[in-house]
Amino acid sequence: MTATGTRRHELLALAADLFAADGFHNVTVDDIGGAAGVSGPALYHHFTGKEALLGEMLVSISQHLLDGGMLLAEGGPTDLLERLILFHCEFAVDNRSLIAVHFRDLIHATAADQRRVRRLQASYATLWVDAVLARSDGVDPRSARAAVHATFGLMNSTPFSSTLPRARMIDLLSAMAESAFITAAKIRPALPLGAESTDRP
Repeated sequence: MTATGTRRHELLALAADLFAADGFHNVTVDDIGGAAGVSGPALYHHFTGKEALLGEMLVSISQHLLDGGMLLAEGGPTDLLERLILFHCEFAVDNRSLIAVHFRDLIHATAADQRRVRRLQASYATLWVDAVLARSDGVDPRSARAAVHATFGLMNSTPFSSTLPRARMIDLLSAMAESAFITAAKIRPALPLGAESTDRP
């Protein structure tokens, strides 16, 4: 990474911590500059403004997850879901501020950046859905997608959960996510609208 790239990365990390703690609207360019040891206007050497910084931050998160998921998928379907779970849990534990900013401040990004984030997230979720379907024959696609998004919520709870040592937190989240998918595979698909069950009480 070049010196400029390294500095941009540092500024994004500092801004993420500030946004997570105080909210996007409550953090000024001068606040970010002060945390970085430079004047506020110096940030304009790297970003056109605070909104552009937020957009790059959120897009880069989603791109990182998609790139990582695609790389894992290249290793084949064997144990892919387990590998995806570990990958995402490690990310969630190591990037609590980024997850908090995404939850709260995506709405403050430009419409174009919001669309980019959602497209990347949709592609990432599809990798997971395919992994669930490949492992669990009894799960229908709609249920698999619902299970994936519900489990994302579980794994992305790190900004709000009690802090455990890193390894223990990753193990806990991974085990809970795995259990969630095992449970989802046991749930029968919903009947078509208007259909009646032949089960008897």
